[in-house]
Order: sequence, then C-alpha cells, then structure tokens
Amino acid sequence: MALMTGEQYIESIRKMNMQIYMFGEKVENPVDNPILRPSLNSVKMTYDLAQDPQYADLMTVTSPFTGEKINRFEHIHQSTEDLKNKVKMQRLCGQKTAACFQRCVGMDAFNAEFSTTFEIDKKYGTDYHERFKKFMNYCASNDLTVDGAMTDPKGDRSKAPHAQADPDLYLRVVERREDGVVVRGAKAHQTGICNSHEVIVMPTISMGPDDKDYAISFAVPVDTEGIFMIIGRQSCDTRKLEGTSLDVGNSEFGGVEALTIFDDVFVPNERIFMNGETEYAGVLVERFAGYHRQSYGGCKVGVGDVLIGAAGVVAEYNGAAKASAVKDKLIEMIHLNETLYCCGLACSTEGYPTESGAYIIDLLLANVCKQNVTRFPYEIVRLAEDIAGGLMVTAPSEKDFRDEKLGKYIDKYLKGVDEVSTENRLKILRLIENLSLGTAAVGYRTESMHGAGSPQAQRIMIQRQGNLAFKKELAKKIAHIEE
Repeated sequence: MALMTGEQYIESIRKMNMQIYMFGEKVENPVDNPILRPSLNSVKMTYDLAQDPQYADLMTVTSPFTGEKINRFEHIHQSTEDLKNKVKMQRLCGQKTAACFQRCVGMDAFNAEFSTTFEIDKKYGTDYHERFKKFMNYCASNDLTVDGAMTDPKGDRSKAPHAQADPDLYLRVVERREDGVVVRGAKAHQTGICNSHEVIVMPTISMGPDDKDYAISFAVPVDTEGIFMIIGRQSCDTRKLEGTSLDVGNSEFGGVEALTIFDDVFVPNERIFMNGETEYAGVLVERFAGYHRQSYGGCKVGVGDVLIGAAGVVAEYNGAAKASAVKDKLIEMIHLNETLYCCGLACSTEGYPTESGAYIIDLLLANVCKQNVTRFPYEIVRLAEDIAGGLMVTAPSEKDFRDEKLGKYIDKYLKGVDEVSTENRLKILRLIENLSLGTAAVGYRTESMHGAGSPQAQRIMIQRQGNLAFKKELAKKIAHIEE
C-alpha cells in the first residue's frame, strides 16, 4: 500500500470504533469534536509532510525489510544518519504544528522492541522478534499511526507491581490461554492514543521474578474490545467550544492525552512480544526511554522555534524590538533552544548498532538531552512571557473584541505600534499564552519535565552511564597518585 495522504488518514480514524469519554460523556464522533480535532490535525501533518516533495527525503525512507517507501515514523534506524534524520524530522513537525504531533512514542517503541525481542529470542529460543517484525511491517506497509503505552498508574511507588494492595495498578496478565492472554490495567498520559490505529504496550519499570505477570508487551488495535479512553483536561481546553479562534491561540493544531483502560483485553499470541521474561523488562524500558529522551531534542526544539518567533513578533508589535534587553532575551532563547538540538544530534551521532543490527543512541548523551529539556523550555517560556508583557493573560475575549459597543475601545486602547492592527497583536499574544499556559503548555512545559521519565530518572541514568570511576583514574594519573 502507498503512503496515506492526510485526508486518507483522517478517514481511516473516522472508520474506527474507539471508546472515548470526555467530560462524563461518550464522544460519538471524535474526528469532528472541536476539542479533539486539533490533535488529529497535528498527526495529519506528519502525513501531509510525507507527501510534500520538499520534505519527502526527511519524512520518508525505504524500508530495509520490504523495500517499500514508508513514513520515517515507522522506520527501524539503520545508521547514525537515520538517528540524526529522526531528530531533524521531529524539529520540522514541531515547527509546522507548534504542538505535540504524537507519533514519536510509537516510533521509539518500534525501535526499542526490535532489539529487545531479538535478544530475548537469542536467550530463550522464543519467536517474539519474528512476531514483532510481522506487526512492524504490517503497520509500515499500511502507513498506520502507532501509539506507545508505557506509564502505569503505579499506586504506592515504594512497592513492586506484585506487592500493590490493588494488583491492577500495573498492567498485568490475568488469564493465560492457549491462543493468547487476557490483560487488565491502565496506561496513563497516553499522548495521541485516540488518534492512533494501533498501540504497543510495554512494562513501565524493571521487574523481579515475582512480577512475571507484569512483564508483558504486546500490540493491539486501539478499538479492541475492552479498551476505552478517558480524555485528560488541559488548561483552557473549553475555549475550543466557544466558537472563536483568536482566544484559542492555535486553532488548527494541538495535542491530547488520555487515561487508557484495558478492561480484560484479549491479546492473541502473534501480537505478544514479551511474556514473563522479567529480566528484559528493564532492558525494554531503558531503550525506549533513551530513544524518547533523544526525541525531545527534536520535537521540543521545533515548538521552541515557534515560541521564539512569536516572542520576536510581539516585541516588534509592542515597539520594543530595538531595546538591547529584549534583543538579549531573544538571543538567550535561541541559545537554549539550539543547545537542546545539539544534544539530540550528539546522542544520535554517537549511536551504535545493537545485536539486532538496529541502531541505538548514546544513552548517556540522550539522558543529558532530556535533563536539559526539563529546564530550558521553562526558561524559554519565562523569557517569552517577559517580552510579551501582562496583556498576554489579561486581554479581553474575542467576543468582546467583536462586540459592537466594546470592540472600538479594545481596538483603540490595546493597540501597539501604529502600523500593526490590534487584532494581530492579540493573535500573537494568544499564541504565546497557548504555548506558555494553555493547551499546548501540556506538551511543551509539563511534558518537558515528566515526559520520558522524571528529571530524577535521567540523573540516575547519568550517574550509571557517566563512568565516574574512569574519570577519577584520569585525575589520579595526571596528579601522579599511586595507591
């Protein structure tokens, strides 16, 4: 099958029978829902860009397994060049949407599963790798969007999965059949799952022998019986219901997350990629996390480009663009953003092949990348808010602006430089608000903190990968210390 167009993608999602709930009600038509549709448009952009000759070399690649032209989001990295192109592609998608485009987690799950299943098979003689390759090629050939599900609710974090008061707080196998397994549990913060065709489920932490039922990885269609999604609230989300676009800030694109319930879901054997091999749960988690921490050196940078641009525009509209202090703030924003990009490219350049032949990033540098992501976007936002001024959060609504009586006063008193319309000034301020405090802040700020693991998770990995012992020996040698 050829690559899907954006419109074909939209229609493919429309044909699915997902169980989606929001605000206490079932969403009967998620494709055209005003709150959900912007997130769908963000995914659609990944299809549109793949059809654009200008970006085809970046967005698409020839599959090493089928020889077909496929979307890079469904590709298994074959070189450091692939790893770098992944980051470049993510930056591009962030620039085009100013939002989370939701396909990174599936791509990172693909690559983590590929090498991990290979190594499980090598040790145990299982056939997980062939099962996974069959699933992977099916998704790539049909140009499907695949979500990755790793984060469990976790309950009492001081206790292992099997030791929880409620055994379902980590997703687990509750029944084993000859033809497959039945699983129960939930996955939290599922970005873009309601815009996906398939979901890959993975363990969320390293596990011991007693956690065998929790060491499960598989893939199923998102509309499989027993799966339902509860859409999460986002700041300012109901503005999308007001019938105005100005107040939304970014009316076309967005992101969405859900608490996804697996209520006794049957998984056939051919879709199971790990089933009780507890010592490989940590391997899969570590590799997925590494790939996803690399991803943030691309996607967050692309969104940052938009925010920096918006700050530059509002400086002009406010008449402050020539002020040295404002110029310096914009320089600092660019410096921080490009530093994140450097980290994404660095861990890619230092990548290496796994036993499976697929390439993985340098894990130390990937964790350094994500550690910086937990900090720099917050500073970029702070500087954008500084440049924008208080009107970003105190401007009247679009309905007031359009009002016959009130509009003329808003137009008169909220004008900046004379050659720029008040409406355009308000539009750019609302975009900054959207990225700083509104719906897009979910994907740019808070996700920068906790997505792909909390800051402490990266610090643990930096400690583990940093080889302090080697560095101490270097110092002792230079100092001529003999012990």
